[in-house]
Amino acid sequence: MMKRMIMMFAGMFAAMFTYAQSDVEQVDLIQSIYGIEKKAIVEEFIQPKVENRVPFWEVYDAYEVERKALGKERFDLLIEFGEKFENLSNEEADAWMKEVISLGKRQNKLVDTYYNKVKKASSPIVAMRFYMLEAYLLTAIRYEILDAIPFPEESHE
Repeated sequence: MMKRMIMMFAGMFAAMFTYAQSDVEQVDLIQSIYGIEKKAIVEEFIQPKVENRVPFWEVYDAYEVERKALGKERFDLLIEFGEKFENLSNEEADAWMKEVISLGKRQNKLVDTYYNKVKKASSPIVAMRFYMLEAYLLTAIRYEILDAIPFPEESHE
């Protein structure tokens, strides 16, 4: 199920990347579809105890709000890359990479922060499952993105 969800997300992402449309409604649609599939995966793999389900889902839903905001930033960066990669200057490449690196750090920090929140709302084991699942999904998505985008040519500056 997880592989199917990742492939579905990657396919939707690739289609949108190809057309280089940054329409917020389309990003919201992808994230809502991904969110529905993802929630089912989270439910299946994390399995908080009955007495901790409500606090777990409250924390998880807050995490998803922040994760989706970072996802929109990632999408915008990829659209920018798609529009410029054929004629990317060294300065543009460096500026773009600084944003990508910053975004990656913020995504990792978000998962770290919510590990502690999930641990307080449920248990260390549930928090560990949360962390492992999120790390897996982020890695899989990053792989699919990197596999789909072309390498830029050397700048002619």
